[in-house]
Amino acid sequence: MSTPCPAALRGIALEAARGVAPALAAAFRTPGTAAETKTNHHDLVTVHDRATEEALVAALTTAVPGSTVLGEETGCTGAEGRTGADGPGVVRWIVDPIDGTSNFSHGFAMFSVSVAAEVHGQVVAGVVLSPVDGLEFSADSTGAWLGRIPLPRRPAPAGGERSLNLVTSYPAAEALDREGPSAAERFAHLVQAHATVRRTVSGALELAYVAAGWADVALLVDTNPWDVAAGQLLVARAGGTLVGADDAGPAPDTPAHLARHLLAVGPGRRAPTAAAVLTELTRVRASTGPRGTMAGTGAVPGATGPITDPGRPR
Repeated sequence: MSTPCPAALRGIALEAARGVAPALAAAFRTPGTAAETKTNHHDLVTVHDRATEEALVAALTTAVPGSTVLGEETGCTGAEGRTGADGPGVVRWIVDPIDGTSNFSHGFAMFSVSVAAEVHGQVVAGVVLSPVDGLEFSADSTGAWLGRIPLPRRPAPAGGERSLNLVTSYPAAEALDREGPSAAERFAHLVQAHATVRRTVSGALELAYVAAGWADVALLVDTNPWDVAAGQLLVARAGGTLVGADDAGPAPDTPAHLARHLLAVGPGRRAPTAAAVLTELTRVRASTGPRGTMAGTGAVPGATGPITDPGRPR
């Protein structure tokens, strides 16, 4: 079969996410949401993560025969190999069954199902669905939507950066491990520079909120493709700006969904402090070597010096 167009892939992703959302909504705040640890006590998983991913894999690979899936819980599944323009495996789904598992397991309503479709290394469709309130964010090559309504462009708040709402999960335990006390100092600088900073621990929804104009800036550090693949497309199609980096510094040639760190800025906004924080944390990491060897003496960055002009499209 030929490769479905981005709009068709968006529809398939929406149907798959809708199919698993009711079970997650029903399980939320019940005893069955008890979590186990994976790599450490910050990295949680529940029986619902695994069951949801299995259901998504089945729905997506049935809808697009020969497609593959990269999932947080099960890794790579589906067809072996990825061949020519319309051959088996050309579509790769990137799936996070519960983005924000810690929130889900603790009864905090900030989690989502994230599904993205990647074709030839580029994300062409994405869905972020919030099971508790039923919000459906989606995007393809033609635009971004909330439900059936195109996402409107909300004007930037008056007053510049001091009026902006920033969402982030930084600094998580991994960042504190890598950067030491200077990570907390960088977070303090973000708090001082913005009207408010919310640490929400759900990268997909953080990006969706930037796309919708409910947040102005999102700073995501130590991400994985399933955390950001769908959300970064929402931001791009809503007219926002994406700046990627890895531990060595700016990574302008890396697709946004594969960047280790990502700064998302809503349309018409500028985020010099967040960009400077991103620059500084990569500088500190580049100077300290492998994770776990951090001494942690990086200076608090100033409010200037963004990696790129946040108005420049990516």
